[in-house]
Amino acid sequence: MRTVKTAILLGAGCAMLAACGGSGIFNRDRPDEFAVQRQAPLVVPPDFSLTPPAPGAPRPVEGTAAEQALEALFGGPAPRSDIETSALDRAGSAAPGIRSQVGDPGTNTVAKGSVTRDIIAAPEGDGASAQTLIPG
Repeated sequence: MRTVKTAILLGAGCAMLAACGGSGIFNRDRPDEFAVQRQAPLVVPPDFSLTPPAPGAPRPVEGTAAEQALEALFGGPAPRSDIETSALDRAGSAAPGIRSQVGDPGTNTVAKGSVTRDIIAAPEGDGASAQTLIPG
C-alpha cells in the first residue's frame, strides 16, 4: 500500500514537472498584444480605374498603431488661437541660413555675466545635495 502511494505521488510529481518543461515561463515566443491593430474594412472603390497598391506597401487610409493612439489621446492638429497667431505674425520669419550664421565668429552676442557662465559650466550632479527650505 505504501509503495502504491509513493508511485502515485512520484507519477503525479513527474507529470507536474513535465508541464513546466521547455524554455521557461518568461522565454516563450508570444505575440505582442500592443502591436496588434485592426484592419480597415474592405471597401469597393467607386472608381475602378485605380491602380493596385504595391505589394507590402502600407495602407494609405490607416496610420500605425502609435499614430492612432496619439490621435485618440490628443486629437488632431488644433487650430491656432488668435494670440498665438498674433505672436507668430509679430515675430516674423527667420532668415533661411540662420543656423549656419549662429556659430559665426562675427555674430554679436550679449554677455550674460559670470553667474550664467558658472551655471552652464557646472558639472551635472545627482541631486543628493539639493535642499529645500520651508519658511515658518
